[in-house]
Amino acid sequence: MPLDGKVALLTGASSGIGLATAQALVSQGCRVVAVARDVGRLDELAASAPDAISTIAADVSDASTANEIVDETLRRHGRLDIVLPNAGIYVGGDLVDATIEQIAAVVATNVTGVMALVRASLPTMVEQGSGDVLVTSSVSGHQDIEWEPVYSASKHAVQSFVHTVRRQYAASGVRIGAIAPGVVLNPLWGFAHGSPEEAERIAERTGIRSSDVADTIVFMLSRPAHVVIRDLVMLPTGQEI
Repeated sequence: MPLDGKVALLTGASSGIGLATAQALVSQGCRVVAVARDVGRLDELAASAPDAISTIAADVSDASTANEIVDETLRRHGRLDIVLPNAGIYVGGDLVDATIEQIAAVVATNVTGVMALVRASLPTMVEQGSGDVLVTSSVSGHQDIEWEPVYSASKHAVQSFVHTVRRQYAASGVRIGAIAPGVVLNPLWGFAHGSPEEAERIAERTGIRSSDVADTIVFMLSRPAHVVIRDLVMLPTGQEI
């Protein structure tokens, strides 16, 4: 397995795409440092694979935590091979209905939190001459979606960040890319894994599972070193977008 023995730092790990990705990486032989705000869910995740998963309780919207998270990962494992800035929050609807506090929270988590974690991680990976940064973006970062202007703008910012930083470090051996899902049937949208509602949407081909995204993340990370997938958009077959 090409990911066997690698150390992965994953934010937003307590539910949805993050939880599924942690499980998928462990199945590939990775050691995962899982970061999230919910201590209880983190404890459950660590208990599911105590030899492979350790946890850090932190809120990535506080950019000052980025260096602490990276330093703690290096203290535990002595290396850092994969960085997955996955934590994100959502605000939809008309712009005038979003409060300034909601807008600031989206930017702090979805944009500044991503930038801070990548910035903190890059020196170690560049020194190693290898590593992967794979950001969780969204299809709304590839086109303007009018019913979620704040969220869409945050993901457009992420896409620009991924493209420009990748070019800065293209010769370093560090691969930088983004995965951009469409409708994912996870708790953010009110779907419990294994629920009848999830099964109905899968049958209609109007949603994908968090595990589908996690499988694709494993595919992207396991490409040979001379290949980088800069962007991968994945959608439910029936999503008209």
